[in-house]
Amino acid sequence: MITTQDVGGVHIKYLYHCRRQLWLYLRGIRPEHLSATVQLGEAVHDTSYNRNSPVDLGAARLDFLDGHHWVHEVKSSTRPTAADAAQGRHYCHRLHHLGIDVKGAVLHYPKTRRTQRHLYTPEAAQLAEADIADVLTVAAAATSPDCLARSRCHGCSFTDYCWTE
Repeated sequence: MITTQDVGGVHIKYLYHCRRQLWLYLRGIRPEHLSATVQLGEAVHDTSYNRNSPVDLGAARLDFLDGHHWVHEVKSSTRPTAADAAQGRHYCHRLHHLGIDVKGAVLHYPKTRRTQRHLYTPEAAQLAEADIADVLTVAAAATSPDCLARSRCHGCSFTDYCWTE
């Protein structure tokens, strides 16, 4: 199944958003391309900060890394979430294990023209390790986690898999 090295940013995002979504994604159910919300996010990403090249780390792909070793991620949402911070932390963790002295993550929210900086500290490293362990736990589960309250599913591309009877 999935190993520590296979855990990417999408896994971390889904872990924080909805464990059922993560479980379905890990089993190859990927309806994101049908979601208007996902398409909007891709459009915002494609038209923001396009001077920089993405960094491919295998399972993880971060938007860009600057010359001062800060990970940069462009987000389509208007307000920061715990999932955003966790994704940035995860990318820092991956780079750290590749021998890069990463400083932290800068999250860009172009719709509101705001940024947030998150330092990569020993505590952040521990949280990143715990997140990876949690992803592996969800992956190993024989049955899917319970659905969230329906009100939390607004805009989710997996809604049909969870709420169709």
